[in-house]
Amino acid sequence: MSAFAEPRPPVTFVPMSDAVLPAVDMSIPPWPGEDRTSGEVRLHVRVTPGPDGVPTAVYVHGLGGSATNWTDLADQLSGFAPGLSLDLPGFGRSEPPRVFDYSIPAHADAVARFIRGLGAGPVHLFGNSMGGAISMYVAADHPDLVRTLTLVSPAVPDLRPFASRMSDPRLAVAYLPLVGASVRRRMASEPADVRVMRLLRLCFAEPDKIPQSRRDEAGRELAERERLVWANPALARSTIGLFRSWMAPRSRSMWSLAPRIKAPTLVVWGADDKLVTVRKAPRTARLIPRARLLVLPRTGHVAQMERPGTVARAVLGMWEQSAAGNW
Repeated sequence: MSAFAEPRPPVTFVPMSDAVLPAVDMSIPPWPGEDRTSGEVRLHVRVTPGPDGVPTAVYVHGLGGSATNWTDLADQLSGFAPGLSLDLPGFGRSEPPRVFDYSIPAHADAVARFIRGLGAGPVHLFGNSMGGAISMYVAADHPDLVRTLTLVSPAVPDLRPFASRMSDPRLAVAYLPLVGASVRRRMASEPADVRVMRLLRLCFAEPDKIPQSRRDEAGRELAERERLVWANPALARSTIGLFRSWMAPRSRSMWSLAPRIKAPTLVVWGADDKLVTVRKAPRTARLIPRARLLVLPRTGHVAQMERPGTVARAVLGMWEQSAAGNW
């Protein structure tokens, strides 16, 4: 860079929009869902209505999540973009294809083909956790599909062997030979509300502030997932696929993918994220050429659920600044 060139803005500087947004209402139900085939990929999607003639927002959930993880953020942005929140293959209500390997590149290929099949031009792509990793692959390998990228605690390589990163410490032995089956049975026999709160405490910094409506919704999703024969295998195999992506050769690691992402990018991280440490946040934002970083205090792994209003203002700030050529 020339000595006279303007320095790059600090990665921690994120302009927040002054747009009028609806009040956050965490009692609203999930957006209506439908099975949709696009690009020869069939997924269940939650559809958020929005204005005509503007780019679509596409939301990709994390490991163990579903399209409903974006209900509140999609509501905040519904006045600015129509939304499609995807259930990845084997998650939520998306029945996986008969042959699918659940690797991160395979998930990314499914998302990219689905977006391309929409024929709607480049989209505003959002990804949380594993969905963030998937979205990084899509943005790096298919730059023509991504207008802007928002990453919420993306699951970049983080190999810390801490039991605190598990919703239940017994998960460490739940899939071992001999003992694993009995451990899984004991875990499954616990009351649903106990299992739900264990998961919420892992993902949220302030789980006691989650409204009862969202807790009940999580309980219903847990019960539904347990009735779907593909759900547990998809979760287990996607977990393995994520770990393998963390140990990929340097040429295909996420750290090597990041510099190839050309879209304006907002990286959002919770300061109290238990699953992927916020210490990975500055490196992630620095490696993506047009990224800026927003770290939120008193926030865990799912900032779009815990702080939807703040995340929405940051996203709109990026959209406004990038449209003006200032991002």
